[in-house]
Amino acid sequence: MDALKLLKQQHDEVEDLLESVEKARKAERKQALFTELADKLAAHATMEERLFYPRVKASKTEELVMESTEEHLAVKRVLADMLKLDVEDERFDAKLSVLKEQVRHHARDEEEKQLFPLVRKLMSRAELTELGEEMEQQFMTLLENDPRNNVPNETEVAAQV
Repeated sequence: MDALKLLKQQHDEVEDLLESVEKARKAERKQALFTELADKLAAHATMEERLFYPRVKASKTEELVMESTEEHLAVKRVLADMLKLDVEDERFDAKLSVLKEQVRHHARDEEEKQLFPLVRKLMSRAELTELGEEMEQQFMTLLENDPRNNVPNETEVAAQV
């Protein structure tokens, strides 16, 4: 799969999960959905930082890549706070709203509208497909190990790419 299509698909899935967590009424269901969301967000961010950003970093994209790693840091900080809270804590839903806004801005406004068009011009279809396959494989591997548990250790500084 093309790397940009994979990322768009994951953005859609995360947005759907955010909505589902928001709408969940029973604590057990909300917790299960949040755990899935936290794992997918953590795996997605790690995969982007390890594979996607280093590969697409070029003079035309460098500023957007740096901004993206800083946005990941902000998302990780909110996620780390949420991981400490019970889903029934009054602050959980407020933090969920902040997380939703941050993720939507990062994924839709920054990556999809600005970075992806530049990457399409920089990389061939074959390169994007090869990168997408690598990214998908790493994402699946990361998901096997509860990646949300690494998030609290990744909130000091933005990832270096």
